[in-house]
Amino acid sequence: MSVNNVDRSNQATTKEQWKRNIILFLSSQTISLFGSSLVQYAIMWYITLNTKSGIMMTLYIICGFIPTFLLSPVAGVWADRYNRKWLIMLSDGMIALATLILALLFLMGYEEAWLLFVMAAIRALGSGVQTPSVGAILPQIVPSDQLTKVNGINGSIQAVIMFVSPIVSAALLTVATIETIFFIDVVTAAIAILTLLLYFRIPPHQRATDQQSSSYFSDLKEGLLYIRRQAYLKSFFAFMAVFFILMAPAAFLTPLQVTRTYGEEVWRLTAIEIAFSVGMMAGGGLIAAWGGFKNKVHTMTLATVLMGACTFLLGVIPVFWIYLAFMALFGVAMPAFNTPTMTMIQEKVDESYLGRIFGVFSMISTSMMPIGMLIFGPIADVIAIEWLLIATGLLILILSIFLGRNQALLEAGKPVIQEGALP
Repeated sequence: MSVNNVDRSNQATTKEQWKRNIILFLSSQTISLFGSSLVQYAIMWYITLNTKSGIMMTLYIICGFIPTFLLSPVAGVWADRYNRKWLIMLSDGMIALATLILALLFLMGYEEAWLLFVMAAIRALGSGVQTPSVGAILPQIVPSDQLTKVNGINGSIQAVIMFVSPIVSAALLTVATIETIFFIDVVTAAIAILTLLLYFRIPPHQRATDQQSSSYFSDLKEGLLYIRRQAYLKSFFAFMAVFFILMAPAAFLTPLQVTRTYGEEVWRLTAIEIAFSVGMMAGGGLIAAWGGFKNKVHTMTLATVLMGACTFLLGVIPVFWIYLAFMALFGVAMPAFNTPTMTMIQEKVDESYLGRIFGVFSMISTSMMPIGMLIFGPIADVIAIEWLLIATGLLILILSIFLGRNQALLEAGKPVIQEGALP
């Protein structure tokens, strides 16, 4: 373990109120995420119902990920240079202000679709700023020996929101206008910002208090050189790029597979979403309570094997109820993979580079799945989706061998030696 990480752990663990801080922080993020999820689903359904156009939905999806992809590396530099708490609040505030303007325009009768595309782009920009800041700020709050538990709890919270928000959004759209949902998002963002501003007390990380002498480009270049110097990061990012591409059929094509193979009833599509969300909630609770294997890469490898096996089986199962069971198991495996992944980065990366590393990670995670869809989407029109799931499932299983046998990653996944950590 590096001296920097020891200092960071001691800094977090000597704060007697770290539990209060993490409760305040996760509460504010949960409230904000809930409002954002309501708007995301409301906009998707509004475009679907009012345009009935696949092209319009594709444009909305593109507007929702390209800004995040482009901004993430720069936002990672910001997260290392400036106060992360303020970056999170400013990004929430920017999204809330844009949502408020959109709500007022809709109330005035301006309901053009291009406004929703602009809104999607602004929300993506806010997400691009927020994601590396949130990932980098957690080690400032939480003792290192508690990071796995906290990341697991956070994963469970996000799964609950994924489960609840489409239901609530659909219910609201049946009794109220889309403007009402926009205003709800503004209120939840305001609550989240005020919670951080008034009650969340944490000093800025060391570099945010220093005089900035280097340029953004120099900082970005230093971050990339840092990755080159760390063998485990090079292996990890290469693995994640291939993994996200192979995950595209399971992530995006399973609803289409269900309608083609099992039937076009809406309840079937709802059922697979519920099964996956319930699995994620269970998986987050499991990893928070268990903590995973001592070596985090072993936990990540097990989860990768489960996801590969589930992807394969989703392509061969002939009975829908069994299909749902494996979809739920897929959901369980997701936090079992994501939690040790986040924790390993937070523990092993030098704090002064955390924002940039999470920025690169966010860029990869937001771009590789759409690239995967560019590959597998057109193929799905000429080849049965089942065959795509079988093929990608087998490739993910092969990829898990690379993960479980990579010596640099196995070394990085070893438990961190704690000094004076709180129980």
